[in-house]
This record gives sequence, structure tokens and C-alpha cells, in this order.
Amino acid sequence: MTKGDVVAVSLEPGPAWLDLVAETWAAGAALLPIDHRLPPPEAEALLGLARPTVSLDAVGARRMDGAAADPEIVLIVATSGTGGAPKFVQFDRRTIDAAVAASASALGASDGDRWLCCLPLAHVGGLLVLLRGVLLGSPVTIHPRFDVAAVEAQRGSAFTSLVPTMLGRLVDAGARLSTFRAILIGGAHLSPGLRASAERAGASVVETYGLTETCGGVVYDGAPLPGTEMRIDLRGGIELRGPTLMHGYRFDPRATAAALTEDGWLRTGDAGEIDGEGRLHVVGRFDELINTGGEKVWPDEVEAVLREHPAVREVAAGGRPDPEWGQRVAVWVVPADPSDPPSLEELRAFVARTLPRHAAPRELTLAERLPRTASGKLRRAALPRE
Repeated sequence: MTKGDVVAVSLEPGPAWLDLVAETWAAGAALLPIDHRLPPPEAEALLGLARPTVSLDAVGARRMDGAAADPEIVLIVATSGTGGAPKFVQFDRRTIDAAVAASASALGASDGDRWLCCLPLAHVGGLLVLLRGVLLGSPVTIHPRFDVAAVEAQRGSAFTSLVPTMLGRLVDAGARLSTFRAILIGGAHLSPGLRASAERAGASVVETYGLTETCGGVVYDGAPLPGTEMRIDLRGGIELRGPTLMHGYRFDPRATAAALTEDGWLRTGDAGEIDGEGRLHVVGRFDELINTGGEKVWPDEVEAVLREHPAVREVAAGGRPDPEWGQRVAVWVVPADPSDPPSLEELRAFVARTLPRHAAPRELTLAERLPRTASGKLRRAALPRE
């Protein structure tokens, strides 16, 4: 590795990553983590878009005909690509330092507190756990993958980061969650019901909000981390500013310009509001908003209600074309008991108890599982349409 190299790493998560990151940065190179579980065609396509100069996988290292990074860039992270081709978010060292330090301050975490990492290292949530070991010298236990039994057996970790699906599986398994001082939850909306169940099981839950472009969660339980600013634009969109913002997208100045305002605020693409106590409440993504007969429905709100239905294990909501209403609210449900799934009429009545009638689903698809990214985000574009 030499200065300016972009090193694409596709290896199973493990302790070796700590030294690998340190060595990459000591050489003046930038790290580009790639999910080692990707099928070869997808991995090759990602490398083709990112154009690294070095590729490192289980076979070994090879030099590639890629493009060097700007000298200040030390980390490049691919967005999850739930709605199209991924972008490659760039960070310098000061940005990463700021993200790690702000989180430690908010949590009251010391350098000696152990972290458990069981999120993919190809995504910013898992990387930030790993980087606490690189930057702060904090002890980090790295699991090769999320496994309920392995997390349950883990002792001595003060903190961990999970997505809601993982937390739900731990709660369902009766895992002892009180061993953690705090469990950070991000990557997707955390339903109030799941949070309450986890807290009854002894968990200290911190819901985080952020994007890859903000170097992970920068809002904890609605409150911004030190240095982070929040505002709502005229259409209700959430905008963020602070020392953890990206240094643009690799090879995509047009997308970079579209993502940032002239005064340096990130347009998140999410809608929300800030209450009288200064806490942020996220409503949903603008590009997922359902317009049914002129009425606006946020999928997150429908999902949050239906997650409380006893016959629903997992649920996704979205808009489907409708000749009369323009769009209709559709839901995809993984039933708690496949032999006794809920009916559409049952779900409509359940939603209408909490939300306006136009938010009640008009279409139900039963599924064995919902498509998700490696980091646990719902892939709405991949939901079955027939």
C-alpha cells in the first residue's frame, strides 16, 4: 500500500481488521470495506464502480487499474443502495475522529469500555464500533456475523450497536440484555412496542438517527450529538450540519452538490419535525411517501402500528398503482404463525384504530421473509409485486 491507494477489503469480520485499518491509514491509503458475503458478480460490479487501486480478499491482495483517492480521504463507504446504485461516501480523518468522540461523550464511554461488534463492517454502523478500537484503543469483540446465541453468551461488553431486527430476535429469544450499559439501535425505525419489550427485558436502548453521509448516527433519542445541528426546511425535510458530514461522493460531484445546501447542510431526504424540547422526530422518507386519493401516508407510520398486531412478525408498507386513487396502501406481512395469518380486513381495522382510514391497507401480500440489506434495512424496491 502507498499514499493515495484505495484499498478495497472483502474479508470476514474479525480481530485482524483492527490492524488492517491501522496499517492502511499509516500508509496514507484509504479503506473501502466490501461485504465479503456478496456474490462474485455483485462484488465485481461494486469494484467496477468504486475503482480501487488495491483489492484484498481471502485469496490475497492484487493491484488494480483504479483511481487514487484525494490525499485527505481515509475512508470510503458504499451506501446501502436500497433505492438504486450505491454511492461512495468519502471521509477524512477529522470527520471520523469527530464521530467517534461525539458518540463517546454522549454515552459517557471511556477508552476502557468494551464494545461488541456484530454488524457488517461494510456499513458505517459496524465500522464505527470497529473504529473505537482503532482510534480510542477501546477493547472490541468482533463477531463474524450476528448470532443470537453468540450475543447471549457474550459477557463483559458495555456497548453494542444493532438494527431493530436484531434487537427483536434477542428479545424473542429471552436474551439477557441488561449486561450492556447501552444498546445503540439504528439503520431503521424502532417501533415503540419493540423498545418497550427490550426495556422490560433489562435493555438500556438508545435510538440513533443518521446516514452514511453523516458518518453514522448523530442524533441520539432525538437529541443531536455535540457539534451537530438540526433544522427542518420549508417542506418539512430534515437537514443536518456538523463536523461528521461527508466530504462528498467519489466520482459524483453532481450528487454531492444535490445533497448539500449552499450553507453546508445535508439534505437527508427524510421528513420530520423538531418538538418544543428540541428533539427530532422522524416521519419517513420523501421518496417512499404514498399519495392515495390526495391523502399522504407515511409507510413507517403504518408499519409501526402493524408491528403491534399479535399476528404480525414483520411488516413492510408501500404504495401500489391504483386506477382510482393513484396509489393504494399495500402491506407485506410475515405472519407470526404461518398456519394462521391475519386477513386484510383484520389489518385494516387494526390500523384504523390509530391512523386515519385512508392509511389502512387495501392490499395484503403474505411473505416468508422480507428483503433486507446486510445491515438490516428494508429493501422496498425488492418487495414481491405479484
